[in-house]
Amino acid sequence: MRPNHHQFIAFAYVVREGSFSRAAGRLGVTQSTVTQHVANLEKQVGSQLLLRSREGVEVTRTGQEFYDLADRLVSLDSAISERLEGFEAMERGHLRVIANAPQPGLRAIREFRSRYPQVEVDFALHDWTAVTSMLRDRRADVALLTDPPRTDDWDYHPLTTMRYVAYLPPDSKLNHRANLSLRDLAEETVIIPEQGSLTERVIRTALRTHNISFPRTIRMRTFPLMCEAVLEGIGVAIFLGESGYISRGLREAPIQELSAAHEISIVTPTDLSRLRLVRAFVESASDIEAVRN
Repeated sequence: MRPNHHQFIAFAYVVREGSFSRAAGRLGVTQSTVTQHVANLEKQVGSQLLLRSREGVEVTRTGQEFYDLADRLVSLDSAISERLEGFEAMERGHLRVIANAPQPGLRAIREFRSRYPQVEVDFALHDWTAVTSMLRDRRADVALLTDPPRTDDWDYHPLTTMRYVAYLPPDSKLNHRANLSLRDLAEETVIIPEQGSLTERVIRTALRTHNISFPRTIRMRTFPLMCEAVLEGIGVAIFLGESGYISRGLREAPIQELSAAHEISIVTPTDLSRLRLVRAFVESASDIEAVRN
């Protein structure tokens, strides 16, 4: 007996949501129903697809192979539902958005929500490597990504460009300088994102190219935390310019060696890009950035 449609859908939602209970909530069924569907699918496959623990679920190697197919089935199911339900689909729905920097993601979400207030939006910030990996594993519908890697599996919608700057506290002795060099920061404690971020990679490449070193660095996970650290006098931070309102009160100083513009794009899996919710988000983000630029 072959696995059925409901088994693949249940399995895909467990992986997407990270737990059986949240998958059941999304599907509007009981947790036992989801558990039974996944168990029957594993029985048919003849191999364990998920590892259960108190922390949630982890996908096995075999499970990942089947998840890629199951997630496409969910996307096709969504496309069919949208076609059947017509414009009513824009009055409800769920969109998963991830980004490696706060802006322009938050601007895009604000505009999208003003147009479609009934659509539920999940938004999360991750480092560049994590965003790329999550999109590749189909853990998100839309990603706002700096300098995204190119693949035939994704659609790209360029939004804007940004440059790296140094975020300086109001009392910094460097505030009188119109432009900074990385050498000017060598005597400072420099706050940078954690390893795996695009920022960390760009800085490391520039330091190696220009034979400069930062004796004192601190790695922090998020841009808001980096800004708070600068305001507390811990050091100066390097990140993309105009990355968030929380940076108000800090000075953004251009850095000579980091003057290259980096493209921010909306990236979606190709088979998801035709979905009405995804198209609407892309249009909202493109419109708001067109006004700004």
